Amino acid sequence: MNYLTALLILSTTLCGDIHVFNRSAGTESEIKTLSNTRSLYISAKDLAKSFTSKIYENTERQKIVLYVSGVKVKISGNSSYIIIDDKAYQMPENTKVSDSDLYLPAEQFLNILKSTILPGINFDSKKELLEIDVVRFNITDINIDVKSNGTIIRLDTKKPFSERNISSFINKHGWYYLTIAGAIIDTTTINNGLTRGVVRQIESDQISNTAQVAFKLRSKVISHDWYQSLDPNQIVITLRTPLGQIDNHIESVKDKWRLDMVVLDPGHGGKDPGAIGKYGTREKDVVLDIAKRAGKLLEKSGIKVFYTRDEDVFVPLLERTKMANETNGKLFVSIHANANKNRKVQGFETFLLRPGKSEDAIDVATRENSVINLEEFTDQYTDLTGEALIMATMAQSMFMKESEDLASIIQMELDKRLNTPNRGVKQAGFYVLIGASMPNVLVEVGFLSNPAEEKKLKQDNYKQQIAEALYQAIKYFKQTREKILARE
Repeated sequence: MNYLTALLILSTTLCGDIHVFNRSAGTESEIKTLSNTRSLYISAKDLAKSFTSKIYENTERQKIVLYVSGVKVKISGNSSYIIIDDKAYQMPENTKVSDSDLYLPAEQFLNILKSTILPGINFDSKKELLEIDVVRFNITDINIDVKSNGTIIRLDTKKPFSERNISSFINKHGWYYLTIAGAIIDTTTINNGLTRGVVRQIESDQISNTAQVAFKLRSKVISHDWYQSLDPNQIVITLRTPLGQIDNHIESVKDKWRLDMVVLDPGHGGKDPGAIGKYGTREKDVVLDIAKRAGKLLEKSGIKVFYTRDEDVFVPLLERTKMANETNGKLFVSIHANANKNRKVQGFETFLLRPGKSEDAIDVATRENSVINLEEFTDQYTDLTGEALIMATMAQSMFMKESEDLASIIQMELDKRLNTPNRGVKQAGFYVLIGASMPNVLVEVGFLSNPAEEKKLKQDNYKQQIAEALYQAIKYFKQTREKILARE
């Protein structure tokens, strides 16, 4: 097995540095640390050296990119998100910035690496020991083809395996298992493979030096078999079904819920300008421009768009979700620009409809909800506080997981493009989200109260970057959602 073994031992000296011994390279080094009352933080730059990996850094934007085992790992300063191979993962604590370096919460970060791209990593905080096996995967990818009489699964491998080390069976619950001794599998790539045909779900696991891939089947198969291809190196699985069975299933899926209509909600409008910046920039103008730019991109890709307003008019808050429901919207994205008494505050954040937990989130919701003072009939909002708000959010709980996923994807896409802090996903009681019978989020794209950020939000290029981020996030969410539908 081609792998690199390294031992990282936490020093007991007062400086708290981690001593690194790289067995493969025969070198030793140190990793600087920071600590607080809860967690130990490790230097991202020093960690990259311990992996002998490439590193890219942008000090101005407080971003570092590591290349761990050939996979890109993006880290941002003062953010709880890390991006591994373009997928976002959230840690309970933010990274820290010190001396032009980023420091990562050790256990949290290393656990994410272990569950994604480095299954051989083991951290023992009590023994102050971190052991790393940088494994070279020999099962690297998966592709599924659908034929009229069945489904063909191809597992890409780096080498052929002895046939006596491969076995397969189908259990009584409709799972097909393939077990390969001596294989090291890229579980992240395999588990995220696109399901098609008779395959509803994919689950892979690394058990010591044996890899196992399980496929949940959507229907019974007449027969199953596997063989090895040497050019290219693949393990090919054939699952035979009655002629036409898969075609019938595909047709039935087309009649189910599809993300074919996105509702974009530019905040404020008409007599309600929203936040106003130092230089007179109005929130209602900025967000309408961004919404139209994002909508244009979505329409080009074949997704229909409905705007709650496409000009400078006032629309009551609860009317917005009512319009979304009446047009059979499948996704509701409300776009806003933020404001804060502290003009130094900057960055972007995405909100879910739940009672607010943090003071900042409650302040934002209070400001956005204050528009009801401009409406003619405000009695409809009198019951939307306290327990009534909790009940309203519970009524939308069937979309909460999807809303959380969409919010995380939006934050990830904005973080790729904007040179401003990622303030994460938060929750608060926004009236504009109440009643939406679909996944829904509210995006605050920046702070008009911050003069520097106000200048950015006036620039066409910057607004286009935000629109691109929203478009890519919705597109990715659509693909993921329809992949799930194909399993049902």
